[in-house]
Formats: sequence, structure tokens, C-alpha cells
Amino acid sequence: MRNIIWLAWDEVTRLLSTRRGMLSLLGFLLLWLAVLNYGILPAATLFAGGRESGVNDILLPSLGLSAWQQWPAPEMAVYWGICLYLLPFLAVLTAADQTASDRSRGTLRYLVLRCSRLHIFVGRFLGQCVISGMVILLTLASVLVIIAMTSTERLPEVLARSPVIMVNLMLVLLPYIALMALVSAMAKSARQATLYAVILWISVSLLVEYAQAKFGSLAILDWVLPGSQVKQLLRLADWQMLNLAPIPIVHTVVLLSVGAWVMWRRDL
Repeated sequence: MRNIIWLAWDEVTRLLSTRRGMLSLLGFLLLWLAVLNYGILPAATLFAGGRESGVNDILLPSLGLSAWQQWPAPEMAVYWGICLYLLPFLAVLTAADQTASDRSRGTLRYLVLRCSRLHIFVGRFLGQCVISGMVILLTLASVLVIIAMTSTERLPEVLARSPVIMVNLMLVLLPYIALMALVSAMAKSARQATLYAVILWISVSLLVEYAQAKFGSLAILDWVLPGSQVKQLLRLADWQMLNLAPIPIVHTVVLLSVGAWVMWRRDL
């Protein structure tokens, strides 16, 4: 366990101490400022206006988003919807280099002298989970600051709902991090790992479409790909979103199991 914690911490510090990591953080900061300024704030203003005029009562149910009216602040509802699609994309990019570059540099051969391959695999995965958790915390904090400046009276209720968003966003991201752990164990660079992820995603998508065309609509096929529960999450609010938690958990366990096997069999 000590080795796994050390490897996870090393994964976090590697992001903060390398040029590539700092450029990634800077790029994400600029992207998030743009999302706040041009996405969340205007959409929240529009959403708040629709709530006062009653337009939301007509429009949101027709879009299947009636649960958005249960959020205490429009900024939180819009943040939830945007992050469900934006953060998985960022997680794929940041988690692509869990073990790939270490393999190409020969660093893995040094690490296995101190700990097992499984420890390396799990430690890198947990490190990326910590990084994703930090991203969720910082982005949510920025939205809370905006709410505190514009709607102070809603802040206590918003703070009470924040753990709901943090837990569910982390559950959404886990399968994507596990997927990148798998392809990173197969690749020699972050770029190659990302390419493998795209190929794997497209291949599985085509297989699912073929199976549905061949055998008809099977409910289990709708949940094969990571993130398949996102559309349903948009229609839920509060802790009832945890009703879909088994889906990303199963995805994560399966991907990590396959990734650990690949890590065990792959040449260093």
C-alpha cells in the first residue's frame, strides 16, 4: 500500500513539476475561463430569466431536463451539464501518459525493482484520480465564488448540494481514467495511447451497432461504452443520480482488470 500511495503522489507531482504538466494546467485554466465567461455565465443568465418568466416550465420538460429546475442556482445546473461532457474529454488527455512514457524511457524497469507491476498500474491510476478530483474541486469552487458574489442567499443550499456533484462527476470520470490506464499500458507515448483509445472506442461502437442490428435492441448493449449513462444523469438531480453508479463502477472494474493483465504481460 505504501508503494501505491508513493506512486500516486509521484503522478500528481509529475504534473506539477514538468513543463508538459504546467502547460497542460495553463491550457486548462484558459479553457475554463473561456467556459465560465462564454458558457456558464450567459447560459445561467438565460436559465434564470426563463425560470422567472415560466419558459423553463415549458422548455425543459420537452428537452428531458426538468430536473435542472431542482438545482438551487442556475449556475450549478449549467455547470453540471457542461462538466458531464467537458471533463471526460480532459481526463482522456491528461491520463494518457500513465505508464507509456516510462516504458519508452526505460523507467519502468527501474520502478519494478522497488514495487510490482500491479502497484505501478494502480498507483498511476489513483494519481490520475486525485488529479481529476482536484480539477472537479477547483472548477466547482470557481462556480461557487460566482454564486457567492451574485446570489449570497443561495450559497448555503448550493454548498449542501456540492458533494452530490463532486461524487457523481468523479464516478463519470473513473471509466475514462481506467480506459487510459489500459491503453497506456499498451503504448509507448501519450499520443499513441490516445490513438489506441480512439481506435478502441470506434471498434466497440461498431461492434455494438452490429450486435444491435443483428440481434435487435438489447438493453445491456446500451451500457457497454463508458459514459453511456450521461444522458440519463442530465435528467436526474440530487442523490438519486447514484442510482446509475453501478454502470461506471462496472466499467472501471472491467477496464482496470484488463489493463492490469496487459501490464503484467507487456514487455517493459
